[in-house]
Amino acid sequence: MKLKIVSKWLVVLGALEVGLMAVLGFDLVGTLLGSWPVVVKIFYSLVGLSAVWGIYAMLMGKKKK
Repeated sequence: MKLKIVSKWLVVLGALEVGLMAVLGFDLVGTLLGSWPVVVKIFYSLVGLSAVWGIYAMLMGKKKK
């Protein structure tokens, strides 16, 4: 259950980051974590994995019906 909640929040934060970059040209993650490039890379990796998990969950949820 907690994995779902964390995954959803990571996807929301990733979407917020992309939206800010597109509209304002502002890199929120880079601004907050820019001095730690390894942490930035880990964050983006977790966002990507969360998106893959969300896609998988949506596809598997539709097959049950």
